[in-house]
Amino acid sequence: MVAVTRRQCAQTSALVAALMSAACASTGGAFRPQPFPTAPVEWAVASPTASPLAASDAAAVVESALDLRGAPYHGGGEDPAQGFDCSGFVRYVFGLHHLEVPRTVTEQYRLGRAVRASDVQAGDLLFFSTGGGGASHVGIALGSLGADEFVHAPSTRGVVRVEHLSAPYWRERFVGARRPF
Repeated sequence: MVAVTRRQCAQTSALVAALMSAACASTGGAFRPQPFPTAPVEWAVASPTASPLAASDAAAVVESALDLRGAPYHGGGEDPAQGFDCSGFVRYVFGLHHLEVPRTVTEQYRLGRAVRASDVQAGDLLFFSTGGGGASHVGIALGSLGADEFVHAPSTRGVVRVEHLSAPYWRERFVGARRPF
């Protein structure tokens, strides 16, 4: 039988705590939704040379976004339990499909490639200037702009919901669309 002293137990506990905190620090503390906590995950990272999502993947992204309708708005939020802000919502939805996007609207506006309004497809990101000076809000297109709908986390008084781009408020603030993948 092996006898363990209190000192050895304390040293082991300290080592375990140090290893656990180092693991969290290595990920930057970013939440990455996964279907199974222990499943290996392949992440695709958006790049400037993004190719379009396959139609089935785009449909899955849109379906996931629509499933989150009613989730509360929460500044800085990026999960359904605490709520979402606009860019946290986008990051979470794409993360469900192992597609990694940056955290902020500004960073999201730089990824992928710009697409003309007439070429927007399901899963493209739509950007708006709601605070002046460039893109400050983002939503996910549900289809071509002819379909006129996008889903987003709108404001401190709202919940994740679908809006119409043709509504005067959004139409006047639209600054562009990007295809992240």
